Amino acid sequence: MRLFKPSGLLRAVLALVLVWLLGFLWFALLLPRPAGPDHTDGVIVLTGGPGRIARGLEVLRAGQAQRLLVSGVDPQVTRDRFANEYAVPPAQFACCVTLGYRAYDTRSNAREAADWIVRHRMHSVRLVTTDWHMRRAAFDLTVAGPRGLTIIEDAVPSQPAMKMLFVEYNKLLARMAAWLVGWPPVPSDPAAGHDHA
Repeated sequence: MRLFKPSGLLRAVLALVLVWLLGFLWFALLLPRPAGPDHTDGVIVLTGGPGRIARGLEVLRAGQAQRLLVSGVDPQVTRDRFANEYAVPPAQFACCVTLGYRAYDTRSNAREAADWIVRHRMHSVRLVTTDWHMRRAAFDLTVAGPRGLTIIEDAVPSQPAMKMLFVEYNKLLARMAAWLVGWPPVPSDPAAGHDHA
């Protein structure tokens, strides 16, 4: 009796599936964690999840960053409404808080943040987003940001469902693949709406 011998193509497919599976286990079991008290020039918060804005303001109030960008703010949220909701004093808002209204997804978050970083001549930033979202957000900021930028990942802990992790892992892989083949830059027309996750 002849034993079944997989073809070269089948072996390649099985190898890719194994790599994908190992990558997913790494992604799901070793989610990014909150950062320590490191000081950076700025802190960037991506809207879209509970605890993100509160964490960014905590960093600013502790003096661990000089400026705060909240990227992806809904156009209906005015500066006064934001200041009142999060108890930001007028003087601190005027000097140190920027509300970004141009971003509508993770890639445009990165572009908006990169423009802010360059405008303020920053060399280091703390990135605040939810733990399951951090890797893709940090990847996009690394791609969009100036060369040599130091990014400290400050993840807000959550309890994501397995489905959420599965979707986000594949989004990350798709984003990296798009970058490798030179996917075009973020479009200037935010017609896609406001998906900040």
